[in-house]
Amino acid sequence: MSSKRLRDFLCARYELGALKAMVSHKTVPHHRHSFWYYWGGVTLLLIGIQIASGVLLLLYYRPSAQEAFASVRFIMTKVQFGWLVRSVHAWAANLAIFSAMVHLASVFFLKAYRPPRELTWVTGVCLLFLLMGFGFTGYLLPWNTLAFFATKVGTEIAGIVPGVGPVMQVFLRGGSDVGDVTLTRFFWLHIMILPLGLMGLMGLHVLMVQLQGMSQPLSVREERTIPFFPNFFLRDLVAWAMVLGVVLSVSVYWPATLGEQADPFGPTPAGIEPEWYFLWMFQTLKLFPGHILGIEGELIAVGLTGVAGLALMLVPWWDRPAREGKSHWLVTVAGIIGLAYVIGMTGYAVWIGRHP
Repeated sequence: MSSKRLRDFLCARYELGALKAMVSHKTVPHHRHSFWYYWGGVTLLLIGIQIASGVLLLLYYRPSAQEAFASVRFIMTKVQFGWLVRSVHAWAANLAIFSAMVHLASVFFLKAYRPPRELTWVTGVCLLFLLMGFGFTGYLLPWNTLAFFATKVGTEIAGIVPGVGPVMQVFLRGGSDVGDVTLTRFFWLHIMILPLGLMGLMGLHVLMVQLQGMSQPLSVREERTIPFFPNFFLRDLVAWAMVLGVVLSVSVYWPATLGEQADPFGPTPAGIEPEWYFLWMFQTLKLFPGHILGIEGELIAVGLTGVAGLALMLVPWWDRPAREGKSHWLVTVAGIIGLAYVIGMTGYAVWIGRHP
């Protein structure tokens, strides 16, 4: 069947005229900051790579403390190109979180959260949190020593939160300590619960962007646009091809390692740290003293981190001048300080880890 006959067949049975009209008339602002528009699509691509590679890994992975490590080792040593698929999955996970952070930062500093796009911002922040949740739950699945003890530390931090903390810790662990039930729970969270939330939020986020269009920065006065299809779409494809090349390159030259199988009864190795996107929080906890005014320092640190996350989500309502098409320097400065703190503490934690 030719492409024209297929198109006529579908158009005769489904109302595709509205979709075709939207694609043909959709435009994208074109200015000196247009580079930042591509990061949303890059994040979407990396999430797609995650899903595809994750499905392939599921064909061989076994979610139990007795078989998880051996199944991952089998994937990496016996399955054809299994080591590459796992490396792509691991690198795409890290790059997806990095890309989402860059996208969120660009939206913040370009004030793209101003009305009527407040809920688009909120769904974007929630998507970043979900991606970090994917990283946290997926980290344990290989059941190696580093992942086991890092998860143990991470769930202990969750237990610090007053009231709901102990309940949350028991829920995540499935008991008083990290074990086989923990691995099973993290597995189902990773492949079912979080993906359902991700699909729903991502669909809502993309729908909002399509309905409201892309925001133009306050500093740009001239309203210049380019057609979404084919102009912007082809540029998006070029960016995707470059990102795919980067993912494959780093996966080949720096493949994911496995380490040693976790021993729950073994001693905790020195220098246990979470993944890089949690390092700034981990280092913040370490810098707080044991007690401040009779309150545990870790509790204050966790509380401040939670407040920072909530404040980030409510930025559109904090920045009132942006609601009127103006820029508030105080909000911008607060964003610069926050970003500098996250980058600085992450770099400091990496430096401390290499120079104990």
